Amino acid sequence: MNNIPSVDLADFISGDAKRKQKFVDEIGKAYEEIGFVALKNHFLDSALEENLYKEVKSFFALPLEVKKKYEIEGLAGQRGYISFGKEHAKGKKEGDLKEFWHFGQEPDKDANLTEEYPENIQVTELQDFNKVGMEAYRMLEKTGIYVLRALALYIGLDEHYFDHWASNGNSILRPIHYPPITEEPKGAVRAGAHGDINLITLLMGASTGGLQVLRKDGEWIDALPQEDELVINVGDMLERHTNNKLRSTIHRVVNPPKEEWSNPRYSIPFFMHPRSEMPLDCLEQCINEENPKQYEDITAGDFLHQRLVEIGLLKK
Repeated sequence: MNNIPSVDLADFISGDAKRKQKFVDEIGKAYEEIGFVALKNHFLDSALEENLYKEVKSFFALPLEVKKKYEIEGLAGQRGYISFGKEHAKGKKEGDLKEFWHFGQEPDKDANLTEEYPENIQVTELQDFNKVGMEAYRMLEKTGIYVLRALALYIGLDEHYFDHWASNGNSILRPIHYPPITEEPKGAVRAGAHGDINLITLLMGASTGGLQVLRKDGEWIDALPQEDELVINVGDMLERHTNNKLRSTIHRVVNPPKEEWSNPRYSIPFFMHPRSEMPLDCLEQCINEENPKQYEDITAGDFLHQRLVEIGLLKK
């Protein structure tokens, strides 16, 4: 396998039982094997994606002193601006060569949450930045719910098992800017090898290549989706919850060849988190003699806190 498998969400929502099962089998097998798929016919249309990239590029082009006023102490990077080099991969000292922004959940009035999410930070210099960002957030969240429904069926759960936990969940939309590289990076890369923290991550097409996925045999392969596809991967929370049945695959963003150092890279992942009180206990459907229980019980909120400390966004 030299590229990630491609699946079509239209099969799942077609109303045809055979096509629906085909999608469930394809995505489930891909997530057992490599943990990544490219998804076509999702809910994020090309016009909205184009608008979002336009707004994101405008934000990152603002002077640093303007961006820095949106970097709010005490939020552990959960909303607003996070400056260059602040985050690093788990186990690495060197900061990643990127700056980014976080849009967070704006819950429904009747969400009945047990926690209070921080409010999104409003960018006054760009009239449409927040509006367009949250429109994209909603479409990616909707896509993610359907993917989780397919995975629930694959595991042997009720189709809507994840609906409550993922709707109004603590999800994050992260526009990232990898600036041009101006000097030899000392051990730093655009994003160090890592697994994602959350249930699933939905990534819209990055402006240049660089995303690589680690195969089971230890080989790195380039993730090369078609222009209209989202790359969607399993995160550590879902791997844990399924007792390693579904794989959270290590991936990275490598630095480009030296002749392309002057090119910036933009990328916009949506990290789908559940409500913090969701138990990530290993599902009984995923425990057997060959695969005994691998993890201690923990909630999504406690797991997230642990990992934010490990990657440098939250102080102990």
